[in-house]
Amino acid sequence: MKKILYSLAVVSMLWSCKTTSTTATSSVKEEVNVTIDINNVKEDKVLVTVVAPKIKTNEITYSVPKIIPGTYSIDDYGKYIEDFKVFDSKGGQLTVTKTDDNTWKIQNATTLSKITYLVNDTFDTEKGGGFGKNDVFSPAGTNIDADKNFMLNMHGFVGYFENKKDISYTVSVSHPESLWGATSMKDLDNSTTNDVFNTPRYSELVENPIMYAKPDYTTFTVDGMEILISVFSPNGKVTAESITPDMKTMMIAQKTFLGKINATKKYTVLLYLSSMTPTDAKGFGALEHPTATTVVLPETMPKAELVKAMKDVVSHEFFHIVTPLTIHSKEIHYFDFNTPKMSEHLWMYEGITEYFANLFQINQGLITEEEFYTRMAEKIENSKKLNDTMPFTTMSANVLMEPYKAQYLNVYEKGALIGMCLDIIIREKSNGERGILDLMQKLSVEYGVSKPFNDKELFDKITSFTYPEVGDFLKTYVAGPTPIPYESFLAKVGVVKTSEKVPANVFLKGQVPYITVDQSTKEISVIPNIELNVFYNTLGLVGGDTILAINDKAYSLTNIYEMITDSQKWKEDDAVAVKIKRNGVEQVIKGKVKLPYEDKEELKATDVSKNALKQTWLKG
Repeated sequence: MKKILYSLAVVSMLWSCKTTSTTATSSVKEEVNVTIDINNVKEDKVLVTVVAPKIKTNEITYSVPKIIPGTYSIDDYGKYIEDFKVFDSKGGQLTVTKTDDNTWKIQNATTLSKITYLVNDTFDTEKGGGFGKNDVFSPAGTNIDADKNFMLNMHGFVGYFENKKDISYTVSVSHPESLWGATSMKDLDNSTTNDVFNTPRYSELVENPIMYAKPDYTTFTVDGMEILISVFSPNGKVTAESITPDMKTMMIAQKTFLGKINATKKYTVLLYLSSMTPTDAKGFGALEHPTATTVVLPETMPKAELVKAMKDVVSHEFFHIVTPLTIHSKEIHYFDFNTPKMSEHLWMYEGITEYFANLFQINQGLITEEEFYTRMAEKIENSKKLNDTMPFTTMSANVLMEPYKAQYLNVYEKGALIGMCLDIIIREKSNGERGILDLMQKLSVEYGVSKPFNDKELFDKITSFTYPEVGDFLKTYVAGPTPIPYESFLAKVGVVKTSEKVPANVFLKGQVPYITVDQSTKEISVIPNIELNVFYNTLGLVGGDTILAINDKAYSLTNIYEMITDSQKWKEDDAVAVKIKRNGVEQVIKGKVKLPYEDKEELKATDVSKNALKQTWLKG
């Protein structure tokens, strides 16, 4: 999962990500049959009926997930289920007790025939907090909007019986004829009002989301992989066709970069665009699955920014095909949805994935060398704002609890930098012939989808495939508390750190805003009682001023993102006219743009003697 926090008071970007699991196969010929009725929505709730397999014990539990792999947060999907009833074959109700938020204990289970319950969606409950808040991350959540949109992340609708996660699941979805279900699963029913899907086990069911909406999709093929892009845009601002060219270019580049590692035959991108209304999604980013990615972004984003965000989040999720979808530990392979044990190796699952999501773009010519350096420099800067001495393996294994949970976001900063340093070490020791992609290819052959590794053995295995220096790095900087001396590793490829003054955003200082939004009026105003920067002081703007328009363009909550991006195009001393409301009186303030400046560390290639190694690092 890659998380983008888009707040009404501040626009900022934070990262998170989802792993996935594959459980062992089972030869037991049993089946769970589920019906989800999205035709008859009552009070924003959907009826789910579960026909049980034959139960041989007098007592059985039925559970929905407390957590799903890779979200690294306790979400308790059982809190969204109500009116839980259990019946025998004659229609009589059995005794059931809810033992915690996510589990129901059923008595006289040998007579159990079916279970029914109502599901509330999670989108309605989101408050839009930052990382670590109690909201369910939208791409991992559910939406129920009758006759318009249904986001069926299956872990929010379907549970599992005790000791029966490894039996077949058949799910039937009855739906309005006007709505079409986008998914990587094959529909086994030719009806236009009912879809039937089958998976061999529960873990595969929850890895196959379905988005029902009026059909807006495109399909194309890249090197034998069928790609489906499906879009729900409530006001029709974005279509699947409008974003497909950029997605196709990106995925061709990714497939070329990965080469023989990837063998996925179908991949689905589900893009849900939020209206930003109080009951709509507010957790922006993406969630990966073996053959799909769910993406949630605000519909108010300008087209260029939307496409850029799609490139970043979808490319990250796609690279999870390598790890953990192919290379993963036993903790992930046998993931427990209600009492999980976390792996030590988030540096690989998330860090290497994030590194690949940036490296492939310079490798395939989608960004410039300078842009790649800027991204890495920003990660160095961001990583230093977190705990740089906390061992990554310790943080990973304990990520569900504090103080480790608060450091999770470093998997996308320092985690990616770990990947960068390992790549440089391998390039240097192999005279440029191999890099970290070669290592991941070897690991995928050694392990693969159905063979997990032991957490404690991974470093030794990596060292055996590479060099002693790689093992020393992992023990010192990943398992140990020592901060990474990035300058010494970058120097190997002729890259040095520099610092210079650069223009800062006039509306944000880092992730701290100078502006806020009135939820009732949707008006943007300057936050009172804070120290304002030179832009406000020069124009005479003060705390409490409502910003109605800038340069004759009106702004409000509906296009606040445009105001942020428009301001990034301003140059020093540009003419500017700001229409404000102060103490109920409207006025226009005219003047010149004065930009705040900040020191920013940058990376530059200066040592031409290292050009050959640098080229194999970036282009090899």
